[in-house]
Amino acid sequence: MARLFHCAPSRCNRMMVEPCRLRRVRYCALARIRRLGFVTEQKQWTRFALMPKGILNRKQVMKAMRIAAAIAVAVYARAGNAGTLAPFESEAFAVQETPIDTRVLSTLEAENIAPAHPCSDAVFLRRAYLDVIGTLPTVQEVRSYLADENPDKRAVLIDALMDRDEFADYWSLKWGDILRVKSEFPINLWPNAVQAYHRWIRDAVKTNMPYDRFARALLTSSGSNFRVPPVNFYRAVQGREPEALAEAAALTFMGTRLDTWPADRRKAMAAFFSRIAYKKTGEWKEEIVCLNSEPQEPMDAVLPDGSKVRIPPEQDPRQVFANWLIAPENPWFARNIANRIWSWLMGRGIIHEPDDIRPDNPPANPELLAYLEKELIAAQYDLRHLFRLVLNSRTYQQSSIPRSDRPKAAALFAFYPVRRLDAEVLIDALCGIGGTGERYSSPIPEPFTFIPEYQRTIALADGSITSSFLEMFGRPTRDTGMESERNNQPSDAQRLYLLNSTDVQQKIERSPLWKQIFASGKRSPRLWVQSVYMGLLSRPPTPSEQAAALAYARNTGLPPKQAAEDLAWALINSKEFLYRH
Repeated sequence: MARLFHCAPSRCNRMMVEPCRLRRVRYCALARIRRLGFVTEQKQWTRFALMPKGILNRKQVMKAMRIAAAIAVAVYARAGNAGTLAPFESEAFAVQETPIDTRVLSTLEAENIAPAHPCSDAVFLRRAYLDVIGTLPTVQEVRSYLADENPDKRAVLIDALMDRDEFADYWSLKWGDILRVKSEFPINLWPNAVQAYHRWIRDAVKTNMPYDRFARALLTSSGSNFRVPPVNFYRAVQGREPEALAEAAALTFMGTRLDTWPADRRKAMAAFFSRIAYKKTGEWKEEIVCLNSEPQEPMDAVLPDGSKVRIPPEQDPRQVFANWLIAPENPWFARNIANRIWSWLMGRGIIHEPDDIRPDNPPANPELLAYLEKELIAAQYDLRHLFRLVLNSRTYQQSSIPRSDRPKAAALFAFYPVRRLDAEVLIDALCGIGGTGERYSSPIPEPFTFIPEYQRTIALADGSITSSFLEMFGRPTRDTGMESERNNQPSDAQRLYLLNSTDVQQKIERSPLWKQIFASGKRSPRLWVQSVYMGLLSRPPTPSEQAAALAYARNTGLPPKQAAEDLAWALINSKEFLYRH
């Protein structure tokens, strides 16, 4: 079996694994060097990844097996990243400069860094769908948007996406990671509480609950974990001692890690959570989160900014902390969520990592972060206002192709960062292509974790409900509430799965969605090529891509459906499909 890899043009433009059809073969890797025009064996610079193990022996002899049983992937070490068609730029498209851009561009100018060009409409469409609702656009949505001549269609699209149900689903997923929403046995959250908690979070996102009200509810609510969902903020934390609860509050709402604080400040922070108590009820797994009813003395406490307060016995210390936290003059609250939203949309925080705010980790662009904080407070903590500011900026709408190789270019947002799709978004994209659902599992027994057949993964309430795909592609376990729990780094196992998975092949072969496209393709071969590209990459093919696909179908003599299946398989394994760009 041989696969073609398009590599860095300055070094290597073709990789071949030969031979293909012997039962027992000695294999080699051949590289075609574009500038020199010769073919040479490059085995010493090639890595062979195989599945299953044990097929490769020490003499480089491999038993030929069916493609579904084993696949060898040769990666030319000197060629750099496997190339795909570069995301399109649009020098002609003018994006009006916003206050965000003024601050970004001034910093780039000071560092002599050229910003990227604006991205094309097709790239923006796909990017906005994935970043705002975690969903690929349909073929019809691609056609409609690209045909729209309204000069304000990008802003119109942003508003339309934030009104869709998928917006609430996707951002509930993000908050579920931070708030550790998952069932655990035998302690912490039970499925009844998880479902109630997720519904409350989703309703808050859908109705655009002001962020200060959202945070106050999570910090100060009391009552049943089944009937007052925000109290599950405290029950989702692994430890129930005041120190653990203080760490969760600081990480979530201040973007800081208490383990980096001096011991005396950590102890002072924990005091605000020292009166929380838990009571059982007659209902199985129900628990009341409340204040300790035992007689209390007045408490002298120190807020994180160093100011001292005296808390009378009848007052809830959590309320005192919440009042301090959400005050407009507080240096932590608005900064944290502004930095998180920027990180979610732009791939990295102005302070990086977004949950590691500390004095020795300054913002890359202080003026930009201060502007976003000010805007959020002026908008009365309307998070959608912040989304609109970022999404409508030239900085967000620029190409992912850098125009500068200076080390600071990425940290100063000189281009849109290329990032692999989240595990949930990727499996939903594959299932959407195939018109199928994912097969989930959970350590929690049914009926508590029953999932309908076509449930979208971004809409899953319970982090304990998983699949082998989600685990392989880095879905977070929701144990710590840290952003770094999610792992979007590609791996050999992921590449092999996409190349060799019968699940992916079946999604392509059996999909009723593809059958409609192929039926249309009988009248016009160009139509099915365009439909496959639009369905997977959210853009029409280039003339050379169109010609190559049609030539492949013509030269192989395959029926349109089978040729389109091969094209779909190839595009699914491309970086352009697997990555945000």
